[in-house]
Amino acid sequence: MFDKILIANRGEIACRVIKTARMMGIKTVAVYSDADRDALHVQMADEAIHIGPPPSNQSYLVIDKILDACKQTGAQAVHPGYGFLSENSRFFDALAEAGIVFIGPGKQAIESMGDKITSKKIAAEAGVSVVPGYTDVIKDPDHAVKIAQEIGYPVMLKATAGGGGKGMRVVWNDAECRDGFDRASNEARSSFGDDRVFAEKYVQEPRHIEIQVIADSHGNTIYLGERECSIQRRHQKVIEEAPSPFIDAATRKAMGEQSVALAKAVDYQSAGTVEFIVDAEKNFYFLEMNTRLQVEHPITEKVTGLDLVELMIRVAAGEELPIKQSDIKLTGWAIEARVYAEDPVRNFMPSIGRLAKCRPPAESDTVRVDTGIKEGSEVSMYYDPMIAKLVTYGKDRQTAIDAMCDALDNYYIRGVSHNISFLNALVAHPRFAEGRLTTDFIPDEFPDGFDPTQVPQKDPALVVSIVALIHRAHMDRAAKLSGQLKSHERLVTDDWVIVIDDEYTDVNVVPIPGGYKVTQSDAVHEILTDWKLGEPLIHANVNGRNVTFQADAQGLAYKLFHHGAEIVALPLTPRAAELNRIMIKKLPPDLSKFLLSPMPGLLVKLKVAVGDEVKAGDELAVIEAMKMENSLRAGEDVVISKVMAGEGDSLVVDQHILEFE
Repeated sequence: MFDKILIANRGEIACRVIKTARMMGIKTVAVYSDADRDALHVQMADEAIHIGPPPSNQSYLVIDKILDACKQTGAQAVHPGYGFLSENSRFFDALAEAGIVFIGPGKQAIESMGDKITSKKIAAEAGVSVVPGYTDVIKDPDHAVKIAQEIGYPVMLKATAGGGGKGMRVVWNDAECRDGFDRASNEARSSFGDDRVFAEKYVQEPRHIEIQVIADSHGNTIYLGERECSIQRRHQKVIEEAPSPFIDAATRKAMGEQSVALAKAVDYQSAGTVEFIVDAEKNFYFLEMNTRLQVEHPITEKVTGLDLVELMIRVAAGEELPIKQSDIKLTGWAIEARVYAEDPVRNFMPSIGRLAKCRPPAESDTVRVDTGIKEGSEVSMYYDPMIAKLVTYGKDRQTAIDAMCDALDNYYIRGVSHNISFLNALVAHPRFAEGRLTTDFIPDEFPDGFDPTQVPQKDPALVVSIVALIHRAHMDRAAKLSGQLKSHERLVTDDWVIVIDDEYTDVNVVPIPGGYKVTQSDAVHEILTDWKLGEPLIHANVNGRNVTFQADAQGLAYKLFHHGAEIVALPLTPRAAELNRIMIKKLPPDLSKFLLSPMPGLLVKLKVAVGDEVKAGDELAVIEAMKMENSLRAGEDVVISKVMAGEGDSLVVDQHILEFE
């Protein structure tokens, strides 16, 4: 076994590997860029080596710098995590030449499975079901259209070196095909340095289901069940679960055996994942094989009881797998939600900045938090904006869902925008509970985007009562202020009106031992809580039911967060409520005559000039952020009256780009 390993990665996956290495008694080496000097993975490792400036192509992707860090520290092996150099055969060769072990599969597997065209050919030869398509390289937009017409729309254009949703476009007609080819090629070139694109039939109503495999160097290859990864946005996974609510034992066995056959065909040795697309009839087709540890590996660990990182390290050290296929039993249910620094209201644009507050839910047998940041950490513009992977476990699927809703309610983050409300709305959605999942789940259920103020509450009266409790506690404290004029002390009334979305609810709130009793016309809530003013999380027992709310003061109102909903509530005295009903509402400014930048990023293309007449749907500009190209198009027919930014400009959120007549 190794004495010391280096983790050629950052963030939560670096921290994850360090935890297992520490448990195994192996010393660890972290590497870091200027942007990660104070990062959590640097603090956790036994040693840390600086490897360059923030851009990954000057630090984490520079093979020589990783090798130099190994030589400086005497690391005998390298765990690459995922992303960066994890599927780079040149990195494998460089390590081998230096006598350093790569904790992952061999070069043959990396190269053959890393190229999507080659991998499909090998899969077909190994007897694995593949999607109909064109597996040679597409030359240009005209060639793409010809191929798409032969396959039949809809068609998926994919970068052959792609991953993480980059370099992928679903096209439904010739015009979209031409534009999609350009976008996919550009993103592939920017992200992977390889602009080759191929095409395959787009399966409608698809599920994305993957099989975890593990293999050693002694001829043992087994599969560890499946993961349901159908809840995606822009081809990137958002919610994953194990097992799948759709797959039966026979289909699991067939998918698992095909995955093992593919792994053996490329002499696979390590943990890997074979991804399939599955239609409504349980027909499954090979998509790709990821020759690395997956982001969502924790849910497989929860239902199998295995540590995949430990198995990877042991296999790399030449050990035989301690388990056989007959030993694999899936127990219980696990769900993972990816917590990102992004703004769901702004079309999920990345949010960068410092986490002024970050308090994850307490970890337990049912809650696991894999993260690489803590309170005070900065979400950098240079890297993926993931904050954490939140995993919950239960004896069955509904128990795991309930645990996830509660854990998300308990995850408190301020300082950057985040997607916690969106994640909670997803897992609390009735269709999710039913298990009716496809990769179109999000566009189907949120066709106009996500608005947390419109998420329905199962118990609106409960929200009103929690607001009443919060406000009464504030008023009681205000009444205790010293120095009040005698005979003019502040008196606190028991009767209030809570205003939410122009709905006025009369409440009576009185203190009781251990909490408050709140009475509405159609509900009475006895709320027991040890919550104190200033605490952001309100844990309470309401009529025997435990609930958690987050609450922030917002002027005279309170903003509550619960089960995916964000609710602004204004408590008023009965007289103030009468007057508020006749107050003139202040309307937001009209920004319809401007094109605003929806995210921080680089303006790479400006397609219009002053005086141009554009039609609805015409492309106006392209902004690059996180290596993804984002096309901004006209919502209606307009004339350009002013250009307020130029190509090459670095834009901030809501920066004015164009003005329309």
